[in-house]
Amino acid sequence: MAQAVIHTQDITRELKLGTHTIHALRGVNMSIYQNEMVGIVGPSGSGKSTLLGIIGGLDSPTDGIIEIDGIDITHMNEDQLTEIRNEKIGFIFQFFNLIPTLTALENVALPIEFAQNRRHKPQKRAKELLDMLGLADRLHHRPNELSGGQQQRVAIARALANDPPILLADEPTGNLDSKSGATVMSALNTIRDESGTTIVLVTHDPNLAQRMDRVLTLVDGQMVDGLVTNE
Repeated sequence: MAQAVIHTQDITRELKLGTHTIHALRGVNMSIYQNEMVGIVGPSGSGKSTLLGIIGGLDSPTDGIIEIDGIDITHMNEDQLTEIRNEKIGFIFQFFNLIPTLTALENVALPIEFAQNRRHKPQKRAKELLDMLGLADRLHHRPNELSGGQQQRVAIARALANDPPILLADEPTGNLDSKSGATVMSALNTIRDESGTTIVLVTHDPNLAQRMDRVLTLVDGQMVDGLVTNE
Protein backbone atom coordinates (compact mmCIF):
# COMPACT_ATOMS: atom_id res chain seq x y z
CA MET A 1 0.00 0.00 0.00
CA ALA A 2 1.20 3.53 -0.78
CA GLN A 3 2.57 5.58 2.08
CA ALA A 4 0.09 8.06 3.51
CA VAL A 5 0.78 11.71 2.76
CA ILE A 6 -0.98 12.59 6.03
CA HIS A 7 -1.15 10.15 8.93
CA THR A 8 -2.37 10.69 12.48
CA GLN A 9 -2.25 8.18 15.31
CA ASP A 10 -4.27 8.66 18.49
CA ILE A 11 -4.15 12.47 18.23
CA THR A 12 -5.53 14.29 21.25
CA ARG A 13 -5.68 18.03 21.90
CA GLU A 14 -6.57 19.44 25.29
CA LEU A 15 -7.15 23.16 25.86
CA LYS A 16 -7.11 24.77 29.29
CA LEU A 17 -9.85 27.30 30.01
CA GLY A 18 -9.34 28.48 33.56
CA THR A 19 -9.78 25.43 35.75
CA HIS A 20 -11.56 23.52 32.99
CA THR A 21 -10.01 21.25 30.35
CA ILE A 22 -11.61 21.16 26.90
CA HIS A 23 -10.98 17.94 24.98
CA ALA A 24 -10.89 19.33 21.43
CA LEU A 25 -9.64 16.06 19.89
CA ARG A 26 -9.99 12.60 21.40
CA GLY A 27 -7.77 9.97 19.77
CA VAL A 28 -8.11 10.81 16.06
CA ASN A 29 -6.69 8.24 13.64
CA MET A 30 -6.64 8.81 9.88
CA SER A 31 -4.56 8.26 6.76
CA ILE A 32 -4.87 10.37 3.60
CA TYR A 33 -3.09 9.45 0.37
CA GLN A 34 -1.60 11.32 -2.58
CA ASN A 35 -4.09 12.87 -5.01
CA GLU A 36 -7.05 12.38 -2.68
CA MET A 37 -9.57 15.14 -2.05
CA VAL A 38 -10.87 14.53 1.46
CA GLY A 39 -13.57 16.48 3.26
CA ILE A 40 -13.68 16.90 7.03
CA VAL A 41 -17.18 17.66 8.29
CA GLY A 42 -19.00 17.85 11.60
CA PRO A 43 -20.93 20.23 13.84
CA SER A 44 -19.41 23.52 14.98
CA GLY A 45 -17.00 22.91 17.85
CA SER A 46 -16.34 19.30 16.82
CA GLY A 47 -12.60 19.89 16.34
CA LYS A 48 -12.36 20.28 12.55
CA SER A 49 -10.26 23.45 12.49
CA THR A 50 -8.15 22.19 15.41
CA LEU A 51 -7.36 19.02 13.46
CA LEU A 52 -6.54 21.03 10.32
CA GLY A 53 -4.21 23.25 12.35
CA ILE A 54 -2.37 20.20 13.72
CA ILE A 55 -2.05 18.68 10.24
CA GLY A 56 -0.60 21.98 9.03
CA GLY A 57 1.90 22.32 11.87
CA LEU A 58 0.17 25.45 13.19
CA ASP A 59 -0.67 23.66 16.44
CA SER A 60 0.74 20.66 18.32
CA PRO A 61 -1.18 17.70 19.71
CA THR A 62 -1.29 17.06 23.42
CA ASP A 63 -0.59 13.41 22.65
CA GLY A 64 -0.32 11.14 19.63
CA ILE A 65 1.68 11.19 16.39
CA ILE A 66 1.31 13.29 13.22
CA GLU A 67 3.27 12.46 10.07
CA ILE A 68 3.40 14.64 6.94
CA ASP A 69 4.76 13.09 3.74
CA GLY A 70 6.39 10.35 5.82
CA ILE A 71 8.01 12.81 8.27
CA ASP A 72 7.11 12.74 11.97
CA ILE A 73 6.45 16.39 12.88
CA THR A 74 5.02 15.72 16.35
CA HIS A 75 7.91 17.09 18.37
CA MET A 76 9.44 19.53 15.89
CA ASN A 77 10.39 23.03 17.03
CA GLU A 78 8.95 26.13 15.36
CA ASP A 79 11.83 26.56 12.90
CA GLN A 80 11.47 22.95 11.75
CA LEU A 81 7.68 23.30 11.45
CA THR A 82 8.10 26.50 9.43
CA GLU A 83 10.30 24.60 6.98
CA ILE A 84 7.70 21.81 6.67
CA ARG A 85 4.94 24.36 6.07
CA ASN A 86 6.97 26.20 3.45
CA GLU A 87 7.87 23.06 1.51
CA LYS A 88 4.97 20.66 2.06
CA ILE A 89 1.76 22.58 2.77
CA GLY A 90 -0.35 25.28 1.17
CA PHE A 91 -3.11 26.96 3.21
CA ILE A 92 -6.42 28.34 1.93
CA PHE A 93 -8.62 30.27 4.38
CA GLN A 94 -12.28 31.31 4.36
CA PHE A 95 -11.47 35.03 4.51
CA PHE A 96 -8.65 34.96 1.92
CA ASN A 97 -6.01 36.67 4.13
CA LEU A 98 -4.56 38.59 1.18
CA ILE A 99 -2.33 41.59 1.84
CA PRO A 100 -4.55 44.57 0.90
CA THR A 101 -1.74 46.86 -0.29
CA LEU A 102 -0.33 44.29 -2.75
CA THR A 103 -1.64 43.37 -6.19
CA ALA A 104 -2.79 39.85 -7.03
CA LEU A 105 0.57 39.21 -8.71
CA GLU A 106 2.50 40.50 -5.68
CA ASN A 107 0.40 38.48 -3.21
CA VAL A 108 1.12 35.25 -5.09
CA ALA A 109 4.82 36.00 -5.63
CA LEU A 110 5.44 36.76 -1.94
CA PRO A 111 5.76 33.17 -0.62
CA ILE A 112 8.25 32.36 -3.38
CA GLU A 113 10.39 35.33 -2.43
CA PHE A 114 10.55 34.05 1.16
CA ALA A 115 11.11 30.38 0.26
CA GLN A 116 14.34 28.89 1.58
CA ASN A 117 14.75 26.57 -1.40
CA ARG A 118 13.37 28.72 -4.19
CA ARG A 119 12.26 26.67 -7.20
CA HIS A 120 10.67 29.43 -9.29
CA LYS A 121 11.11 33.01 -10.37
CA PRO A 122 8.47 34.76 -8.23
CA GLN A 123 6.80 36.99 -10.82
CA LYS A 124 6.88 34.32 -13.56
CA ARG A 125 5.39 31.63 -11.34
CA ALA A 126 2.74 34.00 -9.96
CA LYS A 127 1.65 34.95 -13.47
CA GLU A 128 1.45 31.29 -14.55
CA LEU A 129 -0.76 30.38 -11.59
CA LEU A 130 -3.06 33.36 -11.98
CA ASP A 131 -3.38 32.61 -15.70
CA MET A 132 -4.29 28.99 -14.87
CA LEU A 133 -6.99 30.20 -12.49
CA GLY A 134 -8.53 32.55 -15.04
CA LEU A 135 -7.16 35.79 -13.59
CA ALA A 136 -4.82 36.90 -16.37
CA ASP A 137 -6.70 40.21 -16.61
CA ARG A 138 -6.53 40.84 -12.84
CA LEU A 139 -2.77 40.60 -12.21
CA HIS A 140 -2.37 44.22 -11.13
CA HIS A 141 -5.62 44.56 -9.17
CA ARG A 142 -5.56 44.85 -5.39
CA PRO A 143 -7.91 42.72 -3.26
CA ASN A 144 -10.51 45.48 -2.84
CA GLU A 145 -10.77 45.63 -6.64
CA LEU A 146 -11.63 41.92 -6.89
CA SER A 147 -14.81 39.95 -6.23
CA GLY A 148 -14.89 37.38 -3.42
CA GLY A 149 -14.46 34.50 -5.86
CA GLN A 150 -11.53 36.23 -7.53
CA GLN A 151 -9.88 36.91 -4.17
CA GLN A 152 -10.23 33.24 -3.22
CA ARG A 153 -8.64 32.18 -6.52
CA VAL A 154 -5.74 34.53 -5.79
CA ALA A 155 -5.47 32.87 -2.36
CA ILE A 156 -5.41 29.44 -4.04
CA ALA A 157 -2.67 30.59 -6.40
CA ARG A 158 -0.68 31.88 -3.42
CA ALA A 159 -1.12 28.53 -1.65
CA LEU A 160 0.29 26.75 -4.73
CA ALA A 161 3.23 29.11 -5.20
CA ASN A 162 5.89 26.73 -3.86
CA ASP A 163 4.41 23.50 -5.32
CA PRO A 164 3.25 22.00 -2.00
CA PRO A 165 2.13 18.35 -2.19
CA ILE A 166 -0.66 19.13 0.29
CA LEU A 167 -3.36 21.82 0.26
CA LEU A 168 -5.33 22.48 3.45
CA ALA A 169 -8.52 24.49 3.01
CA ASP A 170 -10.64 25.78 5.90
CA GLU A 171 -14.16 26.58 4.63
CA PRO A 172 -12.76 27.90 1.31
CA THR A 173 -16.24 28.61 -0.12
CA GLY A 174 -17.91 29.61 3.16
CA ASN A 175 -17.71 33.33 2.39
CA LEU A 176 -18.77 33.06 -1.28
CA ASP A 177 -22.01 32.95 -3.23
CA SER A 178 -22.88 29.65 -4.90
CA LYS A 179 -21.53 30.64 -8.34
CA SER A 180 -18.19 31.81 -6.96
CA GLY A 181 -18.02 28.73 -4.74
CA ALA A 182 -18.53 26.47 -7.75
CA THR A 183 -15.73 28.29 -9.61
CA VAL A 184 -13.37 27.80 -6.66
CA MET A 185 -14.21 24.08 -6.40
CA SER A 186 -13.66 23.66 -10.13
CA ALA A 187 -10.23 25.27 -9.71
CA LEU A 188 -9.36 22.89 -6.86
CA ASN A 189 -10.40 19.87 -8.92
CA THR A 190 -8.25 21.06 -11.82
CA ILE A 191 -5.25 21.48 -9.52
CA ARG A 192 -5.74 18.00 -8.04
CA ASP A 193 -6.09 16.39 -11.49
CA GLU A 194 -3.14 18.20 -13.08
CA SER A 195 -0.67 18.26 -10.18
CA GLY A 196 -1.52 15.21 -8.08
CA THR A 197 -2.00 17.51 -5.09
CA THR A 198 -3.62 16.09 -1.97
CA ILE A 199 -6.43 18.35 -0.77
CA VAL A 200 -8.01 18.30 2.70
CA LEU A 201 -11.01 20.56 3.01
CA VAL A 202 -13.04 21.50 6.11
CA THR A 203 -16.63 22.38 5.24
CA HIS A 204 -20.14 22.68 6.67
CA ASP A 205 -21.67 22.43 3.18
CA PRO A 206 -23.14 18.96 2.48
CA ASN A 207 -23.23 19.66 -1.28
CA LEU A 208 -19.51 20.40 -1.19
CA ALA A 209 -18.83 17.32 0.91
CA GLN A 210 -20.53 15.16 -1.71
CA ARG A 211 -17.90 16.25 -4.26
CA MET A 212 -15.04 14.81 -2.17
CA ASP A 213 -13.41 11.43 -2.77
CA ARG A 214 -13.93 10.64 0.92
CA VAL A 215 -15.56 12.37 3.86
CA LEU A 216 -14.33 12.11 7.45
CA THR A 217 -16.80 13.14 10.15
CA LEU A 218 -15.79 14.59 13.52
CA VAL A 219 -18.20 14.77 16.45
CA ASP A 220 -16.99 15.91 19.87
CA GLY A 221 -13.37 15.49 18.77
CA GLN A 222 -13.79 11.90 17.57
CA MET A 223 -14.11 10.33 14.15
CA VAL A 224 -17.54 8.76 13.61
CA ASP A 225 -19.31 6.95 10.80
CA GLY A 226 -21.80 8.88 8.71
CA LEU A 227 -22.13 12.42 7.39
CA VAL A 228 -22.97 15.02 10.04
CA THR A 229 -22.89 18.65 8.87
CA ASN A 230 -25.39 20.52 11.04
CA GLU A 231 -24.19 23.62 12.89
